[in-house]
Amino acid sequence: MLRTPRTVGAVVVALAAVAAAVVLLDASRGASGPHSGGEQAAAALPDPVPPAFTPTVRPGPDAGASVSRWAPILRRVAVRRAAGRDAPVVAPLETSTPEGTTNVVLLLPGVRKVGRRLWVRVRLPILPNNSTGWVPREALGGYGEVQTRLVVDRGRLTATLLRRGREIFSAPVGIGEPRWPTPAGEFYVRNKLTNFDDPFYGPVAFGTSARSSVLTDWPAGGFIGIHGTNRPDLLPGRVSHGCIRLRNEDILRLARLMPVGTPLTVR
Repeated sequence: MLRTPRTVGAVVVALAAVAAAVVLLDASRGASGPHSGGEQAAAALPDPVPPAFTPTVRPGPDAGASVSRWAPILRRVAVRRAAGRDAPVVAPLETSTPEGTTNVVLLLPGVRKVGRRLWVRVRLPILPNNSTGWVPREALGGYGEVQTRLVVDRGRLTATLLRRGREIFSAPVGIGEPRWPTPAGEFYVRNKLTNFDDPFYGPVAFGTSARSSVLTDWPAGGFIGIHGTNRPDLLPGRVSHGCIRLRNEDILRLARLMPVGTPLTVR
């Protein structure tokens, strides 16, 4: 069948739109996997040819999301109060934790492009607790994803691990005494430590971004840990300097289920 020039032109435009959509779809799929720098790649894509969809940068999860993302810090960076190099500095972020592990941050909703630089919002392991800030995307490594969230209830003295919103673990815990309270708020698991010489900590410990607002003169600034104990008879109870203690069999079970980067809610 013969095609008029107008028909041919319409076909060419349609094919161009489909091709653009396929390219953008492939790019967005690459950005969604764990340990990817997908936001940076997506932001650099050209505008699609209508009617192809417009690529967007996925925001980080909020407190109720079932999937959360974290990223390692690649270089020492100043965290800003807002996106942009001219915003006030909140705090510096180092590449390593006081325990010598890779420092990581939890991604939060909010992505901004200022000039040619992409900025992301992160939760911070600093005082005051629940602090957040903005860092350049290139200061972070590829994103990892977790589907878990740990909820510590200080009233019920329990720790509950959720996976995609469903409970998969629960155990009694010990928390801080009234004079050394376990802080409430939204935090995340920064690292996982094993092979302790001191049985006081049990077989496994998790470091978190939460910090004691009382014991600030402790080594490294009084970070709150989640660990085992050599005194299971004290649990559940308000028995610690702020750390969250579990029976050794429970912390071992939790260690098999909870990855680093898991958000932590203490209420």
